[in-house]
Amino acid sequence: MPLRVHVDVVSAEELIYSGETEFAVFPGEAGELGIYPRHTPLLTRIKPGTVRLKIPDHEDFELIYVSGGVLEVQPTLITLLSDTAIRAHDLDEAKSIAAKQHAEEALKNRASDTNYASAEAELAQAVAQLHAIKKLRKRPGS
Repeated sequence: MPLRVHVDVVSAEELIYSGETEFAVFPGEAGELGIYPRHTPLLTRIKPGTVRLKIPDHEDFELIYVSGGVLEVQPTLITLLSDTAIRAHDLDEAKSIAAKQHAEEALKNRASDTNYASAEAELAQAVAQLHAIKKLRKRPGS
């Protein structure tokens, strides 16, 4: 029996995923973090992106979009706390494209009272959502 680790992905609104995984990948601030069972304890921030979970007895990874957050890794438990977490198949492509365009316009319009940090964060989240949708579409049979 392969080693497994319990994973909880929690948004501000609900528990998105709770279960075992053989391997998990998280969007770390300095690059992707691959976590196997019995990993050394770790506490870090993550950036907006796609979480990939290798669920036992499933061929494909479970994909979850997160808006960033805090990742805690223990040898037998991984916990991800994020303001926003959405299963990739529940993402709305039209909303993501509109959000991306809105953020790009806000960044281009230097004369407005735009909060640039907020616009950049919105742009990063929209791009990460579109990236998650793209990964989901690349799967065979999708």
